[in-house]
Amino acid sequence: MLSPDEQRRYSRQIMLFGEEGQEKLKDATIFIAGAGGLGSPIALYLAAAGVGKIIIADNDLVELSNLNRQIVHSTPDIGERKSESARQKMGAINPGIIIEGHHGTIDSENISTLIKDTDGIVDAMDNFETRYILNKAAYEKKIPLFHGGIHGFSGQATTIIPGRTACLRCIFPHAPPKETFPVLGTTAGFIGVLQANEVIKYLIGTGELLENRLLLWDGERAELDTIEVEKNPSCPICGNNGE
Repeated sequence: MLSPDEQRRYSRQIMLFGEEGQEKLKDATIFIAGAGGLGSPIALYLAAAGVGKIIIADNDLVELSNLNRQIVHSTPDIGERKSESARQKMGAINPGIIIEGHHGTIDSENISTLIKDTDGIVDAMDNFETRYILNKAAYEKKIPLFHGGIHGFSGQATTIIPGRTACLRCIFPHAPPKETFPVLGTTAGFIGVLQANEVIKYLIGTGELLENRLLLWDGERAELDTIEVEKNPSCPICGNNGE
């Protein structure tokens, strides 16, 4: 049941999907991998929407060079743990939810503990090594994975539902070379909001998800497109060889 304060706080979205939908958000737990450019809008909007429990993990400290895009952090946060900085901002936006910050590297040893009992995993990472760890864990635990990636003016997003869609390894069989890539803050905001929107739709069971579709954003041309993706039968994670 929603309290009177919750009914007022979420009144505009209750108009969209009713108190039943809001209660689904309240009962959900979401894990956000990364409190950087993508993680910032994802964390803020999921907190504002009323997702009942959010776990956010990052192993970095806030730096001045982060602030053009990592809007959950501000200048006074420089030197602080990103996970704690994000936790504080999310709590200020919505003190009625549970927020856990985890400072540390996500790896194959701790991923199962981090995602335990979560209803969704949000990929807000900047490297494919960790993304593949998230993808494998999501498939094994049958937990949806909401992927996003950015580079300069461009970005991408897809929603992976284990057993129904191609997994991240199907779509990206090989990791691109590691690099320090350019990022525009608005690109991170655009893709992060799309990911948060996918999470909300999934939790309340409405709309069409980006299942077996990779959304591509070209910010320079202001063009948005989607391409179909297919499950790879030879995928080492979800294909016939991986099962």
